[in-house]
Amino acid sequence: MMQDLAVTASTSALSPIALFLQADVVVKAVMIGLLLASVWTWTIILSGTISLSSALRKSKALAAEFWKSEDIDKFYDGPGRQDVPAAKVFSAAVSEWRRSVRTGKPVDREGTRARLANAMASAAAGEIDRLSDRLNILATVGSVAPFVGLFGTVWGIMRSFTDIAASQNTSLGVVAPGIAEALFATALGLFAAIPAVIAYNRLLHKISKIEGHLHRFGDALHITLSRELERA
Repeated sequence: MMQDLAVTASTSALSPIALFLQADVVVKAVMIGLLLASVWTWTIILSGTISLSSALRKSKALAAEFWKSEDIDKFYDGPGRQDVPAAKVFSAAVSEWRRSVRTGKPVDREGTRARLANAMASAAAGEIDRLSDRLNILATVGSVAPFVGLFGTVWGIMRSFTDIAASQNTSLGVVAPGIAEALFATALGLFAAIPAVIAYNRLLHKISKIEGHLHRFGDALHITLSRELERA
């Protein structure tokens, strides 16, 4: 009976909450920082997944709607005003088209084509920059969190050796708490880093798909407007 109680007490002492409460101020600071980084990471993961999926879906829908339309100006004044990446590329192209063609002067076809390509490329790059704005946070957490956890581990082990020296006792009961706290800090570092790295790669893949779609849409739009230039 006494042995069972001792085992239960030992198990509860190694629970995550107990390990946190037993840790010294430095290890506690490391643990709190890693937990906050984990929460921040998951917030970015969830919001980024939703926003990128929505951006790709809406961009594809807008492009499909555009190719079904018959009036570029009417589309520009309607669906082309949406806050969608493909709409930004379309709006940049039409704005440059209007400034280049509707001047009452002879049209510089080659110059107009070059300006259209630059305007759409710039709009696409701006949208990609906006969508990938917080990916650097995931990359930072993924690369730094394990080392922060390792720092907590080293500090905890140093504390364990200090306790051993002070008590002149090398029994497991003296060593185990400090080692457990140290390893818990490492576990928290991995807990923050692993989802950040996986999510970074997945979200980067989504952004690459959006970028590819914008470039394909821009190229097709450039061809369409180039044909219109031949008639100007």
